[in-house]
Amino acid sequence: MMLVVNATSTAPKIMTQESYDYANRDGLWPISWNDFHGLCQALALAAAEFAPEIIIAIGRGGFYPGTLIAHLLRTEIYPVRFTRRVNDVVLHEEPQWLLEPPALVNGKRILIVDEISSSGQTLLGARQKIEEMGAAVVKTAVLYAHTWGVDVPDYIGLISDALLLNPWDREAVVDGRIQFHPEYISAFAQQEIPLDDSLRIPATPFTLAKS
Repeated sequence: MMLVVNATSTAPKIMTQESYDYANRDGLWPISWNDFHGLCQALALAAAEFAPEIIIAIGRGGFYPGTLIAHLLRTEIYPVRFTRRVNDVVLHEEPQWLLEPPALVNGKRILIVDEISSSGQTLLGARQKIEEMGAAVVKTAVLYAHTWGVDVPDYIGLISDALLLNPWDREAVVDGRIQFHPEYISAFAQQEIPLDDSLRIPATPFTLAKS
């Protein structure tokens, strides 16, 4: 069954929350860069039989796995933005198109890649859009899915209801310094998990060769 995202609404519903509700997550799972690479390898091997002609990466979180999977499969990749967020803040109740798929999807086998399947709205809406644009076959892949979002993707790296800490978005520049991302700090607080600097990426900023 294909769900229609925002089909009856004439204007996006505006929210003001700084992040999603993380209170229903169960524990903590830090994903390392090695974990990320291994998950992408597994997804690429699984999708190889499908032989996608174009990968559509849903940003921002899907850009990371989408790019690596595209390299592994030696396949063309195009970015799209179908999201609730603007400038890292959740503004919309339902995903909105900020950057649509290219017309090149017409007649092609398409693999949509995103970071996670939770409600499934983003994947379903993107899939519907690309099918309407004439794609021959569309499949979807995610690094992770929560147990309530497993029915939507065709390929899932791992299933967990934990708070999954990505290696690429754990930190942010705050007050001129690299610090824990404020959204993760909020997520920890919602679960009453103590903030632990050992969960940050163990890297030191380089001294730039030119700035």
